[in-house]
Amino acid sequence: MRQLLITAGLLLPLALDTFALAAALGMAGLERRDRMRVALVFTVFEAGMPILGLLVGRVAGNLIGAWAGYGGILFLLIAGFLLLGPGQKQDDEGQRLRLLAHARGLAIIDLGLSISVDELTVGLSAGLLGLSIAVTVIWIAVQAFAAAQIGLRLGARLSEAIRERSEQTAGVALILVALVLLVLKLLKI
Repeated sequence: MRQLLITAGLLLPLALDTFALAAALGMAGLERRDRMRVALVFTVFEAGMPILGLLVGRVAGNLIGAWAGYGGILFLLIAGFLLLGPGQKQDDEGQRLRLLAHARGLAIIDLGLSISVDELTVGLSAGLLGLSIAVTVIWIAVQAFAAAQIGLRLGARLSEAIRERSEQTAGVALILVALVLLVLKLLKI
């Protein structure tokens, strides 16, 4: 039950971040087939990066033992604060997202990697916290696809300020999850 709650706590910030990125693309008014392709790219990379993070986290967790949970909490805090960064390279991000909408071949891999770094960090944290790889990845994939579809469809109707608030809310949510996990760890619950 505890692992399920932790996994759910990690999914909300990821969904908000995916939604924000997809909404930025949705503002460009993509065609239906491009929306589906972009949502699938988001899903593949945002589910794949946590696998890598989880595996690295598990190995690191085995090496550092009892301190692994604290490492996972630290990485969640870092990811949260990175999402809170003011207007982090909006021009670069906007350019990458516009390229992603029409990218083919190796360009998709490069762009997919660049949009899924948050998921790598969360996967690393999940691995350090000892979460189930299968359950975590399946739920991340489901939320990535759903959040991407919703963001792409609503993007044209949303303002840039709402998209920014979504990213900031994701950052605050990750920080809150990390703080709750820290309290539970310190209280040995």
